[in-house]
Amino acid sequence: MISKKQTIIIVIIAVILSSTLTLAINDYWQVYQGDKVTISREDYQWLVSTSKLAEVKKTIESQFALPYDESKLMDGAVKGLVAALGDPYSQYFDKDEYKEFMEHTTGKYAGVGLLVTVNPDDNLIEVVNAFKDGPAAKAGIKPGDKVVKVDGQDVDGSSLDKAVAMMKGDKGTKVKVTILREGSAQLLEFELVRDIINIQTIEYSMMDGGIGYIRLTTFDQGSVKEFDAALNALSKQGMKGLIFDLRDNPGGLLDVAVEIADRLMPKGLIVYTMDKNGEKQSWSSDANKIDVPLVILVNENSASASEVVSGAVQDSGSGTLVGTKTFGKGIVQSIRDFKDGSALKLTTSKYYTPKGRNIHGTGIQPDVVVEMPEGYQSSLQIKPEDDTQLQKAVEVLKSKIK
Repeated sequence: MISKKQTIIIVIIAVILSSTLTLAINDYWQVYQGDKVTISREDYQWLVSTSKLAEVKKTIESQFALPYDESKLMDGAVKGLVAALGDPYSQYFDKDEYKEFMEHTTGKYAGVGLLVTVNPDDNLIEVVNAFKDGPAAKAGIKPGDKVVKVDGQDVDGSSLDKAVAMMKGDKGTKVKVTILREGSAQLLEFELVRDIINIQTIEYSMMDGGIGYIRLTTFDQGSVKEFDAALNALSKQGMKGLIFDLRDNPGGLLDVAVEIADRLMPKGLIVYTMDKNGEKQSWSSDANKIDVPLVILVNENSASASEVVSGAVQDSGSGTLVGTKTFGKGIVQSIRDFKDGSALKLTTSKYYTPKGRNIHGTGIQPDVVVEMPEGYQSSLQIKPEDDTQLQKAVEVLKSKIK
């Protein structure tokens, strides 16, 4: 429920956006509306600072010589406010952008079929996966490519969500994607025809020696069901050990990560979060878990939800991590949606592994460090016979299988 003080502040902001307002203050400003309400100096200074916004709006109204859509001005102002945080994971979505964002989490949308993340070294948008049979994969876009333009507009890590939204659209429509590829002397331009992308987040198979293999590409709403189906299928085939491949998995939904971690570890803490006010929220597993040895494969593109699962398994001693140090995204975003269909995605807390580690900016060091062979930028590009990390995972599992 909104307090009287908050209501008055909202009213004042509305006034500021529609007209100029000058106030005088010493230590605080008092507003009388029935009862006396005191606004702090901090609140007052924030209100005064918005007068610049009112001045800009009035200047546009009186002097701007070209046609414009006034309804978009507030969306633009709010976008700028959130962008000024300097956090690539926080973003304001207008109605259409939010609709597209939510479609992506369901695992079905119209677009080009790219899974992307931000490369921390150059702040460019890097392709993690080009989904099989999707427009991008068919055109030749590969993991490790960098998306630098969409329809001629420059994009980078600071505009990740915008770039993703631009690559989506109605089935049958076209979009141009410009790629920076290592070893190529010039930028590569692809004109892609958008199509319906049905994301299968799970791939699984039975390897020699009764070793089950499951790769998860992202944590979305259908992942738990797919993961359970893969576990059941492999168990029926006599699985003696499991390799869970989270390499090049950029993350996804926290609750999905918690449910999958619950299948892999005994009763205990999975993860907890802490907000700026010290409020703590935690998630725990029950006693039911797989009863075979476990190895999790990770690399520098294993991020966020992948690190929740990896950190929980490592801290609980439920399995062995093999590969290279993970990405290091230890922050959580929350969604606040508004009545007009828009929404705010905001970093609201940090998460911690069961032993209290916040891995943001540092990542998780695997138990067994194994580099990929030279010439391979992604685990999605390599054949099993050349995959040194996968081979090491098999070796570790064989030593644990009785």
